[in-house]
Amino acid sequence: MTTGRLTRPSRPPQPSRGLRFAFYGRTSTLRHQDRASSQGWQRDMAEDLVTGHGQIVADYFDAGTSRRTPWPQRPQAAQLMTAITSAERAVDAIVVGEYERAFTGSQFATIYAWCARHGIQLWLPETAGPVDLDNPDHRALTALLATQSQREVLRARHRVLAAMHNQATQQGRYLGGRPPYGYQLVDAGPHPNRADARWGRRLQRLAPDPRTAPHVTWMFRQRLAGHSVASIARNLNERGIPCPSSAAPDRNPHRSRGAWRLRTVAVILANPRYSGRQTWNRRTTGSTDPRSTPALSIKLAHPALVTEHDFVTAQQIRAARPANDGRARRFALAGLIRCGTCHRRLDSHWNHGRPTYRCRHGHSSTRRPNQARPKTIYIREDHLIDQISIQLGDQTTNSHTTLGPAEHTAAASRQRYAHQEDSSSATAPVGGSKRSTRPEPPPGRTTKIAFRDPWGNTVSET
Repeated sequence: MTTGRLTRPSRPPQPSRGLRFAFYGRTSTLRHQDRASSQGWQRDMAEDLVTGHGQIVADYFDAGTSRRTPWPQRPQAAQLMTAITSAERAVDAIVVGEYERAFTGSQFATIYAWCARHGIQLWLPETAGPVDLDNPDHRALTALLATQSQREVLRARHRVLAAMHNQATQQGRYLGGRPPYGYQLVDAGPHPNRADARWGRRLQRLAPDPRTAPHVTWMFRQRLAGHSVASIARNLNERGIPCPSSAAPDRNPHRSRGAWRLRTVAVILANPRYSGRQTWNRRTTGSTDPRSTPALSIKLAHPALVTEHDFVTAQQIRAARPANDGRARRFALAGLIRCGTCHRRLDSHWNHGRPTYRCRHGHSSTRRPNQARPKTIYIREDHLIDQISIQLGDQTTNSHTTLGPAEHTAAASRQRYAHQEDSSSATAPVGGSKRSTRPEPPPGRTTKIAFRDPWGNTVSET
C-alpha cells in the first residue's frame, strides 16, 4: 500500500467545443423524494459549473441508492465506470451537482485515484472546477466535505432511531413491517403531522384477525396447560391449520408455505405484541446507541390476544414429560450444550432413568423421521459433568456448597460464560492437546468446550 500523494489527472486534448462531461447524480429513496426534481436541481448545478468549459454529453443517475454504497455497486455509477474504461470512451471528465450526493467517507479519494489512473478529471461545485489534490486548499476542503457527509449520515440515523424509539415506547405507534400472525392492519386515523395529513397519509394499528387470532389464543392456552412447543406444532399440523406463510402468502413471499415448525410456534409464544403492547427493533443491529435497543410500549397499543399475566407465565413454562415413578426430572445443563456437527442446542432427554442430552440434527416431532439425516447423538449428563469439570477446573465436591455436583458445575459454567466477553474464541478439545481451530459456528452460536461422546460424535458446551 503506497502513501504517496495522488497524481493529478492529466488534462486530455481538448476539442474546439471543450471538454465532454458525464454528469453523475444520486437520490437516496424513491418513496420520499421526487426523482425528477432531485435529478433536475443536481444537473442544473452541474450545467452552471461546466458552462464555458464544455458540455454534458451523458447522464448517470442512481435513484434509491444509499450514499454509503460504493460506486462499483451502484448501478449507474458502475455503468459510468465501465463506459470510461471502454475503448470507445466518449467523456473527458465527471461532474457532480453536489459532493454529498456522490460521496461519503473515503469514497472520494478512491474515485479520484481511479480517475487519475484513467486520465479523467473530477469536477465539483465546491471547488468551482476540477479537483486538484496537489492543492493544499483542495485537500483540506475535500477532507472537510467527507467528514461533513459522514456526519450527516450519522446525525440522520440518530434522529430517526431516536424518533422511532420514542414513537414505539411512548405512543405505542405501529412503525411498519409485516403484522404478526393473528393480527391485521386497520386504519388508526389521520397522520399526526399536519403536512402529512393534508397529503392523505394515515396511521395504522394492529387489530385481531378473525381467521387467525383464535389459533394464537389456543397456542397460549396449550402452553399454559404445560404442553410442549413440539406438541402444539404437531397438533396444528394434524388439524390442518394454515401456518403464517400459508395464511398470508402475499406478506410472506420468501417463506416455503409448508407446515408449522417448532421455531414458528416458539416465536409466536415469545412475541410480547400478543399482550397488547407495541414493540420495535426486537432484532437489534448491534449499535451501542441506547436508542437502537429493543423498545416496548409503556401502555397497551392494540387489543391483546393474551393477558400480560398469562404471557409472562408462558415464558417461564418448561414442558416436562410425565414420569411413571412420580419423580421430578431435572436437567442441570439444559440450554448449555451444543452439537459440534450441526451447532444446534442439544435437547434434554430422560433415558434409562437418568438425564441425558440428544441432538437429532434438525429433526423435530412435527415431521416424520428423515433417513438422510446424521445419526442422533445421545450423551449422559454425568459424563458431561465430568468432562466440563475438568475443563473448568471446577471442584464439584466442595464441601462448603449446598449444591450437588451437577448443579454446581452448571452454575460455575453459566457464571463463567456470563462474564466472558470474547464471543469468537476457538473451540478447544478436552485433554489439553492442541488442534487446528474448528470452523466458527453461525453468529450467536459460539462454542467454548468440545469433546467426543463414546460414539465419536463431537459435543460442545456454550
